Amino acid sequence: MQLMEARIPELAGSAFKLAYWQALTISGTVMEARHGELVETTAEGTVRVIRSIAKPTPVRVGEKRVRASKA
Repeated sequence: MQLMEARIPELAGSAFKLAYWQALTISGTVMEARHGELVETTAEGTVRVIRSIAKPTPVRVGEKRVRASKA
C-alpha cells in the first residue's frame, strides 16, 4: 500500500499534464497561475497576463487549515 501511495505525486503530475494538453487542444486556451499572475495561454503559444493574484499561503505538512465561515 505504501508503494502505491508513494506514486500518487507522480500520477497526479501526469494527470495534470494530460488535462492541460487536452484542454489546450479542445478549447484552444488554458488559464493558469504562474509566478503570482493569472495567465492565459493559447494553442499557438501566445501568453497573455490577465491580472496579478495573491501569493499562495504556505502550509506545513500535517497542518490543518479551516476556512472562516461568513456570518
